[in-house]
Amino acid sequence: MAKFEIYKDKRKEFRFRLKAGNGQNILASEGYASKAGCTNGIESVKKNSTDDTRYSRLESKGGSPYFNLKASNGQVIGTSEMYSSTSAMENGIASVKKNASEASVEDLS
Repeated sequence: MAKFEIYKDKRKEFRFRLKAGNGQNILASEGYASKAGCTNGIESVKKNSTDDTRYSRLESKGGSPYFNLKASNGQVIGTSEMYSSTSAMENGIASVKKNASEASVEDLS
């Protein structure tokens, strides 16, 4: 089963990552100053993840495809890993759409 993990980074900011049922990271957040902000970010992912128009399909400077998930206000709420191909990136988006809304939350902070 998919889950969101809340953790603290080296700068003591709260972050979350969405992991698929197989344990692979499929989405990562920015840093938040508070746990409440991080939790709100998770709720925003759950709310926006099923809407294809919320995904920005991008390419890194090195040519690797990746995507951002944006809230209704246009703010980025999650970023994917770098993928080897566009089809792999599309599979990543499909995985977020499938898993985010039902994912549990685990607090590791």
